[in-house]
Amino acid sequence: PEACEGGSRRKAWGLAVTTGVGGTLVALYAVVTPFVMPALRRVCLPFVPATSTQIQNVLKMLENRSGSLVDIGSGDGRIVIAAAKRGFKAVGYELNPWLVWYSRYRAWRDGVHHNTKFYISDLWKVSFSDYTNVVVFGVPQMMPQLEKKLEEELECNTRIIACRFPFPCWIPDHTTGEGIDTVWAYDLKRHRGCETQTLAITPETEF
Repeated sequence: PEACEGGSRRKAWGLAVTTGVGGTLVALYAVVTPFVMPALRRVCLPFVPATSTQIQNVLKMLENRSGSLVDIGSGDGRIVIAAAKRGFKAVGYELNPWLVWYSRYRAWRDGVHHNTKFYISDLWKVSFSDYTNVVVFGVPQMMPQLEKKLEEELECNTRIIACRFPFPCWIPDHTTGEGIDTVWAYDLKRHRGCETQTLAITPETEF
């Protein structure tokens, strides 16, 4: 009888452990999955946090720049928060709601929530025409479509900063970093020939 009771206790203990471990794994999956799920519906864009070197390279490309800034696929808000600390009115668009809520918390914790906004939105359904500084963390599959979208929407004075992967057709005006930390900057005024157009329409001097 004692052996039977001991066996029953061991089975009960094993069942409890199995249930606990299973419950923990389910809870962990529920928490982690939203952070690694695709951030965009058209292409598979998993969440990969920006490295500190990438952030510094982006900030280097923003030197002597001002105005509004948007981070497309803002993840956990690192770029937006870093830009806000440099004085930008910074906005992040991210499809994953968990990352957006976490970004808002981080902005509040770092004291820059007044200069930041985070939206849960699909980038293909948003117009970026109000921004003069655009940061993109993308994958090769999305860059051709995004290049076309930004060229149609943005003004000549906009600077676009691509991280990890460059745009396929545009020639970068500035490049910094190595490997995955490489950052490319594109000034639309040069790409579109806005400077030449401006000179061409300058009024003639009266004599």
